Amino acid sequence: RIITIGKVKKSWIKEGIKSYLKRLPGLSITCIKDSDSSKEYKQIISLVQKDDYLISLTEEGAKMDSIKFSHYLKSLGSKKIVFILGGPNGLPESIKNHSFECLSLSSMTFPHEVAQLLLLEQIYRSLTISQGFSYHRE
Repeated sequence: RIITIGKVKKSWIKEGIKSYLKRLPGLSITCIKDSDSSKEYKQIISLVQKDDYLISLTEEGAKMDSIKFSHYLKSLGSKKIVFILGGPNGLPESIKNHSFECLSLSSMTFPHEVAQLLLLEQIYRSLTISQGFSYHRE
């Protein structure tokens, strides 16, 4: 599951997200309205279950290549993973502290809409790596 702050407005990004969601049945995205960090924290926490494994996507998070990311997700087994992706102002510090892990998509900065699309692509790539499909090239 993915919880994201801020709506996707660009049609080409919406199309990309739609395409990856078709390839990833069972994955859902919940979008919350961006506001001040305390409201965002309350909204996110209200969506999280006790047994969810929270992974925040942050600039300062751990960096992994696609193969390492695939192995990492596989190592989590049957945990209920919830990725938290910030909006234009990033994630509230309280959410980062509440997470089991903080990961970074890149050292570069991306608009939150593009970051959402990149995350979906990397989740799909991870799945194809772990299943031995030819989508990922080494």
